[in-house]
Amino acid sequence: MNLEYFIAKRLVTAKDYKSSISAPIIKIAIAAIAIGMIMMIISVATGIGLQQKIREKIAAFNGHIIISNFDNNQSEATLTPISTNQSFYPVFKSVSGVDHIQAIASKAGIIRTETAFEGIIFKGVGADYRWDNIKEYLVAGRLPDYGQNLNEEVVISQFLANRLKLKVGDAFNTFFMKEGENKLPNIRRFKITGIFNSGFQEFDATYIVGDIRHIQRINKWKPDQVGAFEVFVKDFDKIKEVGEQVYEQTGSTLDTKTIIEKYSYIFEWLQLFDFNIIVILVVMIVVATINMVVALLVLILERTQMIGILKALGASNWTVRKVFLYNASYLIFRGLFWGNLIGLTILLIQQYFGVIKLNPESYYVDQAPVYINFGYILILNLLTIVICFLVLLIPSYIITKISPVKAIRYD
Repeated sequence: MNLEYFIAKRLVTAKDYKSSISAPIIKIAIAAIAIGMIMMIISVATGIGLQQKIREKIAAFNGHIIISNFDNNQSEATLTPISTNQSFYPVFKSVSGVDHIQAIASKAGIIRTETAFEGIIFKGVGADYRWDNIKEYLVAGRLPDYGQNLNEEVVISQFLANRLKLKVGDAFNTFFMKEGENKLPNIRRFKITGIFNSGFQEFDATYIVGDIRHIQRINKWKPDQVGAFEVFVKDFDKIKEVGEQVYEQTGSTLDTKTIIEKYSYIFEWLQLFDFNIIVILVVMIVVATINMVVALLVLILERTQMIGILKALGASNWTVRKVFLYNASYLIFRGLFWGNLIGLTILLIQQYFGVIKLNPESYYVDQAPVYINFGYILILNLLTIVICFLVLLIPSYIITKISPVKAIRYD
């Protein structure tokens, strides 16, 4: 039996079909698997990459969880201060999922230059501010240092800098309104030390970052009074659970809100990517399996006489079926090889050169981000192999219905 099996396996190799009528069908099947794998790898990598990049940008300017007074939740500007004498500050020890906490304060203002003016939100930060989150978006200048004395250095977005015709090293006046009627605004003069471009229009058109002590002085707060706390979590996938724990550990006068709750419209839009990815995966696998089924059927019909001869020599149905399944596996793995090679090459080109550009007003990023994870790629390959083999068992069943006598006479 081993001899018959070896002969059959040698007869049913891809090389034997180069000059046969099934050659185009085989090429189409390999191409379908390769294209399907390319589309699946790219859709998963870009979909997850876009989700992660947008989450990182939102967290860079807000943290993952915001702790504030209840009366501050409907406004970006801080109304009522919070004391820094809290059990959770400066280190949130009671919740293990917290990575970092920082104090901030915000106040609305108007930047006035000789040629233009813009309404802005001045975000005051202190020595505990995590600049690493904004550093990657810095396009000019440097980041300020608020660890020592009060200074006038600020970081402004490229969007605002262009509209106000400002550059690194320029100084400008900012007007902050006082509480109450008939009160003249406070004027502060700031100097630009850095310009950032996050590609997130909602932040770039609104925020400038400066020393929190300016807001404390304008609002006549004490040095231990701030507007809110921004909390960063270690694992974003657990932000909901950590957010609930943070809420339980804060006082009754404080409220907490995750960025998923604050920017629910953005995260609901991001969830659509999960559905789109699933649809693409299903369609690509279906197309690949259909082509493989057609290819296997053509191979079986073309080798009907050979099947009859093998059965006449004593080969069992399952032995003959395995010969064709092994041949189909060769085609599958060949398609997967080219699909993975081309797909990864495209992703690496995009990752290092950013060939594909996006409109930041629509997608919040200026180029398509990619997330390359070999775990996902391995799962996609295994999923394709398993589904293809399970589906190919159905057409291979036709072999059991072929009669040796009729097959040998088949022409």
